[in-house]
Amino acid sequence: MKVEQSAIRPEDSEGMELALAEARKAESMGDVPIGAAILQGGRLIASAGNQREQDLDPTAHAELLAIRRAAAALGGWRLPETTLYVTLEPCAMCAGAIVLARIPRVVFGASDPKAGAAGSVFDILGEEALNHRPEVLAGVMEVESAALLRQFFAARR
Repeated sequence: MKVEQSAIRPEDSEGMELALAEARKAESMGDVPIGAAILQGGRLIASAGNQREQDLDPTAHAELLAIRRAAAALGGWRLPETTLYVTLEPCAMCAGAIVLARIPRVVFGASDPKAGAAGSVFDILGEEALNHRPEVLAGVMEVESAALLRQFFAARR
C-alpha cells in the first residue's frame, strides 16, 4: 500500500515507533506482535500491545487496550484530538471501538487482507452510515510492521 507523503505528519514516525515497540513487547510475551499508541498533540497518552494470550481474553487487542488506557488518562470516553497508531489494520471489533471513542485519526502499518476493517475486507472506519468517520492513513512503516508479523508466524510453522 502506497502512502501519500503529503498526508504524513512529523509525529507519525514517532507514533509508529511507539506502536512497533509495543508490538515487540507483545511478541516477547508470546502474543501476536501488534502494538498501538495514542498520541494527543504529539504527546503519548496511552500504548499497548496485544495481550490475548497473557490475559486469556479474545478482546485484549492492542487497540482496545490503548483506547481504554487513553480514556482513563483523559477522564472520558471520547478521545478528541488524538491519533491512534497501530501496526496492523484494525479488525471489525477495534474499528467499532475507534468509532465509538470518536478518535479523529488512525494511522496503521500493514494491511490485513483477512480481517482488516479499514478498507481491506470491510471499511467500518469509512462507513457513511456511522456517526463518526476518522481520517485514515495506511501503510506508514508498513515494511517493519509486516516483517514482525511474518517472522512471528514463520517461527511457529
